[in-house]
Amino acid sequence: MTFDFNTTVGQAYSCEATSGSGTGGFGDLAKRQGPPSNPAPAQNGTVSAQGAALVKQYYDGLIDSQGKRVYLNYQPGSAFTDANAKFDSATNTWGVSISGLGGEWVARYLQLRDTSTLESLTNVTVDTLRDWMLYGMNKYADSLQTTHPDLSAFQSAGSKILHVHGEQDDSIPAASSVHYYESVRSIMFPGQGFNESSAAMDEFYRLYLVPGGAHCGVNSHQPGGGWPQTTLQTVIDWVEKGAAPDTLNSTGEGIGELCRWPQRPLWTDNGTGFSCVYDQASIDTWKYTFDAFKMPVY
Repeated sequence: MTFDFNTTVGQAYSCEATSGSGTGGFGDLAKRQGPPSNPAPAQNGTVSAQGAALVKQYYDGLIDSQGKRVYLNYQPGSAFTDANAKFDSATNTWGVSISGLGGEWVARYLQLRDTSTLESLTNVTVDTLRDWMLYGMNKYADSLQTTHPDLSAFQSAGSKILHVHGEQDDSIPAASSVHYYESVRSIMFPGQGFNESSAAMDEFYRLYLVPGGAHCGVNSHQPGGGWPQTTLQTVIDWVEKGAAPDTLNSTGEGIGELCRWPQRPLWTDNGTGFSCVYDQASIDTWKYTFDAFKMPVY
């Protein structure tokens, strides 16, 4: 999707005061994964050019100082969780809010300090983030690798994968699941065309994206986000009866089924018609090349 964020400059906004106690129903998990939810006063005003530029950069993903891609970005419609600021009621100012898991990862496991938080982001640049990521991959690849793309042994055992990810996930970008799926396809079926290798993937691995789905739940800003309710039974039927699912059922508003990647959902006739279609232009928006690194990133 192409959108000119500058068109929002000057538009009015209004936000209610928040207590900072909401966690979206996931308690400590939600607090740890994202920036802490802090109390904030009611706010109103108009969108500034600086604010529009920040959101554009947020949706562009992480790019280093040389213009090379470090990591993929969140999808349009996802909440700005990683861009949240922290309000200091003592000074009546806004400051940086550091992710719980991210801060601990850097402080405890990269800097090897006995602490569960990163106190400051002073002098931290996009290049610093890139270097932290590379250092972490090199240091822990043998113990924390979760994106190994060769699933040959898994496939040979007759196992099946139903991979489901909310498109508007604001904690783990949905494109990361697409990137992993495509990594598996390219590693396990090299030399095969797109259609042939996708058909081979369909035999044991199927990926479904949930329009409007957030992180482990629905997105309150969108009507979709309906998660399939019979996933375990679907896997059982696939393994034991050979009943491979074409689509998955959805409980979201206006979304009766979830499309299997690489097919994309298409609504027609003012939302009354729905189909899963192959749309190359849409598929291309989900693919990234991490040229900030000299090694493959799966």
